[in-house]
Formats: sequence, C-alpha cells, structure tokens
Amino acid sequence: MTALRHALLTAVLTALVAALTLALLQALGPDWTRFLPATCLASHCFCELPRTGDLLLQPANSWSSFGFVGVGLWIMLGARNSPANARPVSALAGLAAGWFGFTAIVIGIGSVALHASLTLWGQFADVLGMYLLGSFTLAWAVMRWRGLSPAAAIALYLLVAGGLIGALWVWPETRRWLFAVLLVTAIAVEWWLARPRRPGVNSRLLLCGLAANALAFAIWIADQAGTLCAPASPWQGHAAWHLLGAAALACSHGYYRSEIARKPRVAAHTGL
Repeated sequence: MTALRHALLTAVLTALVAALTLALLQALGPDWTRFLPATCLASHCFCELPRTGDLLLQPANSWSSFGFVGVGLWIMLGARNSPANARPVSALAGLAAGWFGFTAIVIGIGSVALHASLTLWGQFADVLGMYLLGSFTLAWAVMRWRGLSPAAAIALYLLVAGGLIGALWVWPETRRWLFAVLLVTAIAVEWWLARPRRPGVNSRLLLCGLAANALAFAIWIADQAGTLCAPASPWQGHAAWHLLGAAALACSHGYYRSEIARKPRVAAHTGL
C-alpha cells in the first residue's frame, strides 16, 4: 500500500468511525442525566465547560479524541507491512501491531464517550482502553526482556489487564494512580531491560514518544489545576493532551517497527 493510499484510507475510515460513534451517542443521549455521573464530577472533569443539553457536553475534548482513532487505524492498516531493514513481519508481530492499533481506537472511542456524556459508563470506557494499551506495552516489554513464549506473554497480558479492569469496576476512583503506576512500570521495563535486547532499534523514536507524553502530562496538570483554563474556548488543554497522546502512540509504534527482525527460528519476537 502506498503512503498516499494509506493516509487516504485512514482518513476515510476515521470519518466513518466518528460518524458511527456519534450515531451511537445520539441513540443514548443527549439527556445524559439519566445515567450515573462520572466520579470526576465530584472534583473537576477538566477545564472545558459542559454544554448542558448538547450531544457532546465537552465538544473540544470529544472531537480531539478521534486523534487516537486515526492513529490506531493507521497502525492497523500498516500492520502487515515490514520496515525496509527487516525481514517480512512475522505472524505474531502482525497480530501484535493490529492489537496495538485496535487498543488506540478503543482509547479514542472511550474518550469520546466520557467527554460527550460525563457519565460513569463513559468514564469506564475511557480508562478501559488505557489499561488495555498499558498492559500490552508492559507484556511486550517483558516478553522481549525475559524471552517469554507468545502464550506466556498473552497470559501475562490477560492477567494484568484483567486485574486492572476488575479494579476499575470495583474502585473507579483509583483509576488515575493505577494507570500512572502501570505506565511508569511499562516504560521503565522497556527502556532499561527490553530495549537493549531489540537489535537495531531506533531509541530516538521511543524518546519522541516519551517527550510527547511528558508535554501532554504537563498540559493535563495545568488544565486540571486551572492554570491553563478558558472554559468556553474551543482550544482546550485536555484536547492537546489527546492529540499529543496520539502522537506518542505513533512514535512508539515506529520504535517497535524499527527493530531488525532476528533469525527465522525466533522471528516470533520481531518488533511491531
């Protein structure tokens, strides 16, 4: 697939997913008061002022969430292509890249659900995707570090993701610090333990993703604290958090794919 066709197909599919998501929200709303409110409303659900009665209570934060969908589709569409310096992508790596992209889509749709409705179920959907992606990042790093078999890595992934999703269901107020612990652990394992075992990997791409995430987190804090806040503005710090987070995923995917495939007998451990 050519780069132009890849980009055009990604744009068309992103628009289609957006239309389907809005249709689903229309079927459920716009009277979001019928549902239990998100727990963040007890403190502060970000700077953007909710447009009471609208289908999207926080439009800027909702629309920017589709950045994750676009990146996820772009990754999935390219999952079967190999980097120029690598052997053909293995079946496992192709599936892993596809799942990596799919979880990015789940993050985007879940984020739209939260910011459109500010409901408890929307909040669950929002964090669900983040847990799926964070658990994948950790399991993929441990797989390379410890040389786990695909079955063992999948078992680890299901164990971590299942435990976190269960905690989210029972204790939704713990979602932020649990995600922070998951993300920091996954990054630490990847950088210090897995990265040295990835031949030819482009570490600058991982640093690019970390820098984007660091900037996004700084903006998130400023948005939450009200130091970077114009409630009625279409330009929202949390929307920037979404777009920077999507960019970080694109950088991370490029980092994984830059790994040079090993010999065929261990090709199952090639990068995304």
